[in-house]
Amino acid sequence: MIVGIGVDITEVARLEAALSRTPALMSRLFAESERASSVASLAGYFAAKEATAKALGAPSGLRWTDVVVAHDDVGRPHLQVADTVAAAAARLGVTSWHVSISHDAGLCVAMVVAEQ
Repeated sequence: MIVGIGVDITEVARLEAALSRTPALMSRLFAESERASSVASLAGYFAAKEATAKALGAPSGLRWTDVVVAHDDVGRPHLQVADTVAAAAARLGVTSWHVSISHDAGLCVAMVVAEQ
């Protein structure tokens, strides 16, 4: 059963400008495993994190680094959740996640489905 669906879109240039203006933002938004990625990938990860929060109903207190975008052996993205995000998901009975990320024309869009 679907618990929630979230979608978000992020402009690559806007994220790049924000990271240049405020370098500390990198460690606040992204887990160490995500930080070596291209800015376009980071924008996709950010969109996926926003979409994850929306799929959970946007509860307060979620930390950006408690949801990490990783990839399987063939490159498909998947979510790894911990601490604040895992606790919010557990309260809703979420047992699995589905994520899709797409890039085009300087934009990244992500969709996340939380499922029981």
